[in-house]
Amino acid sequence: MPLSRLDSLGEFPFRRLAGLLADLSPPSARPVLDLGIGEPQHPVPPILAETLARHAGSWNRYPPPTGTPSFRRTVLRWLSRRNRLPEDALDPDRHVLAVAGTKEALFLAALLAVDRVRRSRPVVLMPTPFYAVYLGAAVMAGAEPVLLPSTAAHGFLPDLDAIPTDVLERAAAFYLCTPSNPQGAVADRAYLARAIALARRHGFVLILDECYAELWDREPPPGGVDVAINETGSIEQVLVFHSLSKRSNAAGLRSGFVAGDPRLVQAFAKLRAYAAATQPVPVMEAAEALWNDEAHVEENRRLYRQKFDVAEQRLAGRFGFFRPPAGFFLWLDVGDGVAATARLWHQAGLKVLPGAYLDGPEPTSSAYVRLALVHDLGTIADALDRFATTLAPTDRVARSGGS
Repeated sequence: MPLSRLDSLGEFPFRRLAGLLADLSPPSARPVLDLGIGEPQHPVPPILAETLARHAGSWNRYPPPTGTPSFRRTVLRWLSRRNRLPEDALDPDRHVLAVAGTKEALFLAALLAVDRVRRSRPVVLMPTPFYAVYLGAAVMAGAEPVLLPSTAAHGFLPDLDAIPTDVLERAAAFYLCTPSNPQGAVADRAYLARAIALARRHGFVLILDECYAELWDREPPPGGVDVAINETGSIEQVLVFHSLSKRSNAAGLRSGFVAGDPRLVQAFAKLRAYAAATQPVPVMEAAEALWNDEAHVEENRRLYRQKFDVAEQRLAGRFGFFRPPAGFFLWLDVGDGVAATARLWHQAGLKVLPGAYLDGPEPTSSAYVRLALVHDLGTIADALDRFATTLAPTDRVARSGGS
């Protein structure tokens, strides 16, 4: 009997990681350090709890599925500031939709896109390595996932020129994460403009996952809304996803938004009315406060820069180290990512994620591991020392043009 769609997916990466480490014990002499999951550990901005408490009387209200008008206006103002948009470029009632975190919304986006194209053999394009939700969404929507290698040879982004025309003609959606997870690569304005042009030429939805966009090192990454409106004059065929999980250290708040093509946003609102949870009113009030405050985001960037400074001091010239322009991950070449992950846990009490667990059935990232620099500076320094000391015998020097 053929596998069901769900069974064909296998286990989520973190469940695979738990299985890999289940029979291995870390050393008892020092505390374990978990750099496997991208869960921000910086302090939560005090305005979050303060705003939740101030609006506690609203917990008894059913939240509006599309978000409160005030939330949508706040998001639009932030988008306009961030993307240097003309004042009337977007309408809060047509272009913006509140979502309960972007994980669920990114999953539903494939259902929306595949249903709308009505192609007999639809495909969903995505980078590999990838956020596993993209793969799950494509499969459960009944589409064929097409994995686009994102290796060092092409700046850790998919090679748009390498996508066959017949695949583009079957495409319902293209997931593009910029800055990318796990490599922190940034799609520049020219790349985004080309991706938007392909979406319009071939009729698929360009799904831009920008949840790491505010954690940049030297300069802010260009946004999809910026390029679409300021360079192409339209937001057609584009959906952009943002979240407070990384930007504001508020992963537990489950608050984000989607913005873009008003036809798609309105269809998304209809789908979510049937299929998705909505944000409680106090949560939307807290989210507004966070979108209106940039001071805590600037502090976040400062703290991550310090940790990348330490990583550069300890790892430069080793393990294929490069300093990513955005995000909070290190993407390191250790020869065999699964074996290195097991070794780091058993010998050093350090948890990382194998690159192969972020890949499809034909991995392009088996040599890599991902480290999330989410803890305080001292913890990160300790973790990197353990990493380098444990793997020193199989140390891999950076190679030009490696994958």
